[in-house]
Amino acid sequence: MTNTVPVQAALPTPAPARRPVPAWRLLVPTMTPWLAVGLVLVVGICLFGLIGPLLVGDPDTIRDVGLAGPTGDLWLGTTQTGQDVLAQLAHATRGSLQIGFLVGILATVLSAFFGIYGAYLGGAADEVFSLLTNVFLVIPGLPLVIVISGFVPRESRGLWTIAVVLALTSWAASARVLRAQTLSVRNREYVAASRLSGERAWRVIVVEILPNLLPVLASQFVFAVIAAVLGEAGLSFLGLGASGSSTLGTMLFYAQNGFALALGAWWWFLPPGLLIALLGTGLSLVNFSIDEIVNPKLKNVRLHRKRTRATAKAERRGRR
Repeated sequence: MTNTVPVQAALPTPAPARRPVPAWRLLVPTMTPWLAVGLVLVVGICLFGLIGPLLVGDPDTIRDVGLAGPTGDLWLGTTQTGQDVLAQLAHATRGSLQIGFLVGILATVLSAFFGIYGAYLGGAADEVFSLLTNVFLVIPGLPLVIVISGFVPRESRGLWTIAVVLALTSWAASARVLRAQTLSVRNREYVAASRLSGERAWRVIVVEILPNLLPVLASQFVFAVIAAVLGEAGLSFLGLGASGSSTLGTMLFYAQNGFALALGAWWWFLPPGLLIALLGTGLSLVNFSIDEIVNPKLKNVRLHRKRTRATAKAERRGRR
């Protein structure tokens, strides 16, 4: 009689447990090649604008070598009056970044106040805020900016004046989006519970509503910075920019007046134009990545991608 050893069927290896995606990860854009390129461009230009003026000479120093091409001492050549283009570019980049971020902050604050606060209060306040938003929304932005800048005396047209003018003409569209988002969040149970418990309006907005709108606010801030840099460059190119301040737009203005294009002095007008294009490209790439959080369709794709990556990592760890 032969002893037979029972063969046990191989049990299937249990799949690794899927860990839930942390809530904070849903508020952070997924690192992609496009986002990496955008961050490198934006951080690089910001560092150049912050540190560059400390490393270059005086941009107003006049030399006797007008329209000289790039050399070992003057990396980007000189202007018509012999001024160092690289020194001007560093200071102009800082000025454009100051206006861009200042307008971004002001426009975001205005849109948040009229969009979030008005929608939360409802009633007559919401109607008045919506009416004001619609009025600013239908007014053409660029002609209004040109008219306002043209009426302001040049000696009073400083950095803050241009920033306020650009901010007043760029907040309305964002306020409409925030109002729609706030109306949907306001009807949720935890917000209603906070209101019924007697919490103050500002605390309900800051604690309960605002965290849900952070991706939208971040996207609107980035877009406002892009629009501000381009708008300021257009105003300065027309001679309506801030007086007494150096920006990339003023560099293009003086290059045009100095016939840099006709004289073939590419080192005078190409660097500021290229920096504006690169800054806009970098901010746009960052904004596209933030849009993955804001857009519900892209948000589902992004969440599925995160879960797939987390599952793949867990499987690799299980095999080890």
